Amino acid sequence: LCLLCGLPAAGKSSLARALRRRLPQRPGWACALLAYDELIPPEAFCPRPAPGAGPQQPGPLLPGWKRSRRELLQCLEGFLRALLTGAPLPGPAQPGWERFLGCCRREGLLPAAEGDARAASRPLYLLLDDNFYYQSMRYEVYQLARKCNYSLFLGMRLFVGNSVHFSCLLTSAVSDRWLFIIAGYLEQIMNLLATALENPERPNEEDTEQKEAARAICAASAVHQADQACRRVISQAMQDAKGKNILPSEMKSLAEDLNKLKAEFLEDLRQGKILKTQYSDPATTVISSFQHEASNVVNKYICK
Repeated sequence: LCLLCGLPAAGKSSLARALRRRLPQRPGWACALLAYDELIPPEAFCPRPAPGAGPQQPGPLLPGWKRSRRELLQCLEGFLRALLTGAPLPGPAQPGWERFLGCCRREGLLPAAEGDARAASRPLYLLLDDNFYYQSMRYEVYQLARKCNYSLFLGMRLFVGNSVHFSCLLTSAVSDRWLFIIAGYLEQIMNLLATALENPERPNEEDTEQKEAARAICAASAVHQADQACRRVISQAMQDAKGKNILPSEMKSLAEDLNKLKAEFLEDLRQGKILKTQYSDPATTVISSFQHEASNVVNKYICK
């Protein structure tokens, strides 16, 4: 996936068309250009009618252009999944699919998506031509690349991942000189694209690692919380035992038994042997159970 993002008239489409012509000249490479100007219908940018201008109808939850971008991203994800797994292509039920399908057909992408082994085996560069002016727009495609284990390359704008950054004056952005500059860098850009292809974005393993780390932090917090509460229970139990005139030698044994019991409960909590119930979390369950068992231990010493 190659994102071409930047200001209007900065040369994105010119670069995209140049890459679209040159990339297939490298042995075994396939390339397709997906221009957002063609894929998002013009009516998506039309303002809503002013109040009182016509029949009142409930408007969509999202502005038209936002909704169209989201639908386009869903179409792209469905297409990539068909390439990767052989899953069926989305159908007319997917909003925006017919327009997306027409673009794929013009770009010769359907054989690969429909299971043509020869077409599917070639490296494929999808050039996404759009402003991508919000970071969130670029991040959505980045997340898609990670999800599908695809390479990601960003041109015309410095961004996370493999990228190349062109600078141009606004006054000369559409000039022939700018097009000549682009042509001079095509070979270098294609080499960078080849590097990106060899280094795909990692799948969401990092998210799994982060979740595991967060889980470990929560578990450690639960153990700490239970440990502090159990210490207070032991302190109160020792005071109660002292008030019952238990011998000093037995007070020492009682403290040892209570601390040993506490260690066993906390270890069970650490190992995940204490499960969350409908009414309480594991730490609360441990504290309640320990308090009950601690009372039993103290009663044994009192009844001696």
